[in-house]
Amino acid sequence: MAPKSRVRPAALVAASLFALSLSSVAPAHAASPSGPTPVPVKDLPAGRYIVTLADEPIAAYRGGVDGIPGTAPAPGGKVDLADADAVRYRTHLTGEHRATAASVGARIERHYSVVTNGFSADLSARQAALLAKSPGVLSVTPDTLNKVADDTNSQDFLGLTGRHGLWEALGGTEAAGRGVVIGDIDTGIWPESRSFAAAPLGAAPPTAKDPYRPYRKGDIVVMRKADGGTFTGTCQTGEEFPARACNSKLVGARFFGDAWLDMVPPERRADYVSPRDGDGHGTHTASTAAGDNGVDVTVEGQHLGKVSGVAPGAAVAVYKAFWTGKSPSDSGAMTSDIVAAIDQAVADGVDVINYSAGSIIETGPDSPVQGAFRTAAAAGIFVAAAAGNAGPDTASLDNVAPWTTTVAASTLAPYEATARLGNGATYVGGSTTVRSALGPKPLVQSEKVKTAAASTSDAALCKDGTLDPAKVAGTIVVCDRGVNPRADKSQEVARAGGVGMILVNTSDLDTSGDLHAVPTVHLNTPDATAVRAYAATDGAQASLVPGGNSGQPYPQIAPFSSRGPSTQNNGDLLKPDIAAPGVGILAAVAPASHHGHEFDFESGTSMAAPHIAGLAALYLAKHPAWSPMAVKSAMMTTASATLTASGAKSTDAFAQGAGQVQPADMLEPGLVYDSAEKEWLAYLAGLGLDTGTDVKAVDPSDLNYPSIAIGRMVGSQTVTRTVTAVAPGTYRASVSVPGVKTTVSPSVLHFSKAGQKATFTVTFQLTTGRSGDTVTGDLTWRHGRTEVRSPIVLTPWSLIAPDKVSGPAGSGSVSFEVTPGSTSLTPTARGPVAGAPVRGTVSTDDPEKYFELTVPEGTEAGQFFVTPDNPEAKLSMVVIHDPGDGHNPSIVGDLALDMTRPVVSVPSMKPGTYQVAVMTLGSQPQLGDMTFSLQSNLVGPGSTPAGGTFTVTPQRATTKPGVPLTLTASWQGVPSDRPATAYIAYPNAAGTLVTIG
Repeated sequence: MAPKSRVRPAALVAASLFALSLSSVAPAHAASPSGPTPVPVKDLPAGRYIVTLADEPIAAYRGGVDGIPGTAPAPGGKVDLADADAVRYRTHLTGEHRATAASVGARIERHYSVVTNGFSADLSARQAALLAKSPGVLSVTPDTLNKVADDTNSQDFLGLTGRHGLWEALGGTEAAGRGVVIGDIDTGIWPESRSFAAAPLGAAPPTAKDPYRPYRKGDIVVMRKADGGTFTGTCQTGEEFPARACNSKLVGARFFGDAWLDMVPPERRADYVSPRDGDGHGTHTASTAAGDNGVDVTVEGQHLGKVSGVAPGAAVAVYKAFWTGKSPSDSGAMTSDIVAAIDQAVADGVDVINYSAGSIIETGPDSPVQGAFRTAAAAGIFVAAAAGNAGPDTASLDNVAPWTTTVAASTLAPYEATARLGNGATYVGGSTTVRSALGPKPLVQSEKVKTAAASTSDAALCKDGTLDPAKVAGTIVVCDRGVNPRADKSQEVARAGGVGMILVNTSDLDTSGDLHAVPTVHLNTPDATAVRAYAATDGAQASLVPGGNSGQPYPQIAPFSSRGPSTQNNGDLLKPDIAAPGVGILAAVAPASHHGHEFDFESGTSMAAPHIAGLAALYLAKHPAWSPMAVKSAMMTTASATLTASGAKSTDAFAQGAGQVQPADMLEPGLVYDSAEKEWLAYLAGLGLDTGTDVKAVDPSDLNYPSIAIGRMVGSQTVTRTVTAVAPGTYRASVSVPGVKTTVSPSVLHFSKAGQKATFTVTFQLTTGRSGDTVTGDLTWRHGRTEVRSPIVLTPWSLIAPDKVSGPAGSGSVSFEVTPGSTSLTPTARGPVAGAPVRGTVSTDDPEKYFELTVPEGTEAGQFFVTPDNPEAKLSMVVIHDPGDGHNPSIVGDLALDMTRPVVSVPSMKPGTYQVAVMTLGSQPQLGDMTFSLQSNLVGPGSTPAGGTFTVTPQRATTKPGVPLTLTASWQGVPSDRPATAYIAYPNAAGTLVTIG
């Protein structure tokens, strides 16, 4: 008997179908005076997609196929791909892949079977749509390009070093992470780096005195691990990467680039077709997580001290999925290559995965990458992931699934120097290159000393070739931060004969001590603005002087670090989870891409994530049977608040999550909040995703998580948590959330031994807090000196209302409930509107037609209708929004498949270019040509009135938060010749669409 199929509703099956292939659509056409109208455009090209099938992959399969027992590992165990049942089940899955692809005439590019059950293939839009509605297909997702997420010593600052540091408590640096393998999915590795120096691999198995020593067994690298399992890796050869590049520290190196190498031709690449790192990012993250201890660093004659990885005793396995192109637009990783890398890392037997990367927009927990990470976590692998570098904007993060640990970036004590201006003003900024006093020298704005051919904007950034040596020689140049790499700006200053640089932020960002080609001080606003203004004056001069103290408190969350709330989780799961050092991190890099430097300073959540990955390795070396979520909980509940710019404790949970990780406390958490795959499936079901299992949905806020978040609390709400005792004793709760009455029941928990569990509830009731304002607080369980703290984030919303309702043509009414979150409600009626129909025809031989329209500013909502002339015809429609800002186009509204009148509703519409695809999926070839009318009804400026009237009652109501209210929408005299749309607007840009006819 086959496992139960997990087929989701069509609206969820292809949430971003066709997005990859829209870049070649014809330019937008101007809207007609009567309102925006779709116009035909050329066909969309085929693209590569990842097709995920419903049956469980090897690492999650618990039986169901006749004659094949389950292959999922037991709790605390790891997947065994060499097991005969795993081999048989993999054969079963690949057979399913071939049959599914053959059903639409597609050719498979790569199979996935360990953490994801599916394949990648080049599909036309029609093939993708056919697969999306096929039984047994879970999702069809475009293969998109992903990007790496771009005390002065982080190991000292975290308390790892010294006689009383965590390393010493664990038995010394050699024992810190020993028996654990960290898999780094990134841009590869520079194997010659001194951070990975180690004994060569021999052929002799390890001895009892050295049980975790890796060795070669033919072409395979074998390493016994602390959890009793075995890692089996490969040192994959390739361009400038021989098999001997691996050693007893670097126990595996592979590369995954089928999709990227197909997309980017050789002349556009700046990388090695091998595990060798063409960027330096992967070398930096791997050495931060598990580089050797005490590596002495001197760069350009300056001694920068010694660097160490967080888990210097751990081994490293590299899975290169991210690639470097000559153009930034070509750099990154295709989703299919990332999934292949995760698949292999789990198959090899890593214990921890570091993923310092993400999508440019927040991806859902059911995306291919996050789905693969779910299975990895279920197989006992800890996943640390970067939150992203799109801060300080709200809702700007990625990697938000609960089974990953999402990491924000915090600051360290900065390297600093002083810029002293000729007017007597002094400013302290980031610097590692001002070793002796320089100046006074003439101070110039870069755009004032540009070459004749350079644009002012390029010269302001000190881009290559923009500065005139005749004007720059002997000066200190002011360069703006942004666009091109910071170190490249100083290279341009040096090329033009400049002797120093003041790098200035144009907005509030971090300052970095980069290794520059000339002495440099990096300033933030408002100091940067003052220096820029002074440099524009006649006779401006400056000196650069070693030392200085800006007095900036630390750790602060870096301005670039991405913030919550998580939109994919509807604010019901707090992300990021935790913060770690991510500003000015000194670690190994690839010299070829870093001006010959073996080590460099880098900043980003990419640098923060490997700190958490390394700490997880320390944890798993001491407690190898602990689950990934127990380890995460231990880190989160022992974290401490970061600081604000004024030095006060930060309460911004959307920036810091639980706060700054505290390694010295994490090994004694007192209690942990644990969860596993069953709880994650219930959480997914609570988000409205069909898991295809019998696991009942829970409110996502009730996931057993170390933090508490409610994204839309109306009136009151109760959440449930279960804790497991690590240390027995009596724990008492204290809780505080401003403006919200909060009750913990029971408020005292007694544990007689470790491993006991207890369940409690927390009830929140809005009192004096303002509706719509997010409030933060915390819940803390105390036992002696032990504190188990969970951050709390709640957001009361104005109301809960349906996105759309419908009623008959002509005259009629419809009543529906809304649940307000305030004491009054004033709904506003808009419309009705009805756009001009546009004609088109599809058939079995010509199954797809594409249209495009421009939606103007001020448009609130819209509906799209396809009405076939033949009432028996069934057509399909998708609507795609192209933001035009470099982000990929994406599906909006529903995916309407095989309907007699497809309708797509967009209750909150953004301005920009939209494409509409109308197609037949071939189910009615006997109907021949199917002619249809496409109609776009937009509510906003330039809308086309439909005629008739539309009202909503009551027009003003006194309400009680959390208590439902019935609204009635009524219309009179609306023409019935075509569908019309009305709209009810509420506060905060919310609304309900009303379909008439």
